[in-house]
Amino acid sequence: MRHSTPPVVIRRVEGRRDLARFIDFAWQLYQPSQHPNWVPPLRMTVADVLRPGHPFYADAARELFLARRGDRVVGRIAAIENRAHNRFHGDTVGFFGFFECEDDQEAATALFAAAAAWLAARGLTSMRGPFNPSTNYECGLLVDGFEHRPTFMTAWNPPYYDRLCADAGCVRAKDLLGFRFDVGTPGFVPPPILERHSARALRAGITLRDIEPQHFDREVAILWDIYNEAWEANWGFVPFTKAEFRHLAADVRHLLAPGYCYIASVDGVPVAFLLSVFDFNETLRHHRSGRLLPMGLLRLLWHRRRAPSIRVMALGVRAAFRARPILPLFTRELMRRGLASPVTKRAEASWLLEDNHLIVKSMRALQATECMRWRLYERATPSATAPQ
Repeated sequence: MRHSTPPVVIRRVEGRRDLARFIDFAWQLYQPSQHPNWVPPLRMTVADVLRPGHPFYADAARELFLARRGDRVVGRIAAIENRAHNRFHGDTVGFFGFFECEDDQEAATALFAAAAAWLAARGLTSMRGPFNPSTNYECGLLVDGFEHRPTFMTAWNPPYYDRLCADAGCVRAKDLLGFRFDVGTPGFVPPPILERHSARALRAGITLRDIEPQHFDREVAILWDIYNEAWEANWGFVPFTKAEFRHLAADVRHLLAPGYCYIASVDGVPVAFLLSVFDFNETLRHHRSGRLLPMGLLRLLWHRRRAPSIRVMALGVRAAFRARPILPLFTRELMRRGLASPVTKRAEASWLLEDNHLIVKSMRALQATECMRWRLYERATPSATAPQ
């Protein structure tokens, strides 16, 4: 007797048990034998950013959905109303995030439809993503570079995700790029153009100093101020509130890579910063539970002293100083310290907007290799008739 496949049923996440299923689904989906390049995030980080009490939700709302076939979860998605974004841009855009799904078009289409309906009920006319939960956090689906293991706090997903999105009515909105440097390559020397621009920066009075973790509150205030000004004109930008920025800073404080985080000043006034984290995925790929306790924390602490790679996760330059050669100065310092380090030899800069021509052109001129590409999608929502 032939058994029929159970139909797809979409249900909202209600209660702790459903939330646990929502978070755990990624670990259910990504089996090591099938997806060896997937590296698990830290469960506590995912749970924190989904928590309604997270500072992001002071001016936002979200609804979580699970797709099920019978007793089995086959997909998940979050619908996100980011009021801060729409107020800042004068827009009516909704967002989706935390999307994961089996290679099951029916389930994916139903998930996108559920998220779009929830957003339409709030008067939002389109849906964009994935953002987990905004541009200030993890975003994008991988569409090129599947052969590479992702660096810390970047996404990896199977190639079929692009098809699931397209066949559910999503179109490309923007691509994000990742570039890598490897100063451990035999015979590597910094490009001459980098040396010339760095020397010009120093002659112009631009100074560079390491970020000082012992003065955490002072440094966070400086970074927050520069970040919101530097990114203001970027596509999809949403200003950080001070509370949200401090919360995120506290989360990543012990993940930062000492010696690879800088503030640049002109006449003693901070005008730019660069933040790097160790590529803890080198360790997390061998610790697939995503839990810090009992052994995960010890492994991360061990990795801090032996990390072969870093990820440049944030770079900001005040608008009035973007014509100054600050990026070459930052890059030269990263390379100089990498060359001097017996361990850390590689760096990735991500995510860079594909049409940020100034920085993308600079990456290519500095002989960085484009290694990965992530995509953001958009689709219309139905008319706002669904009940809230």
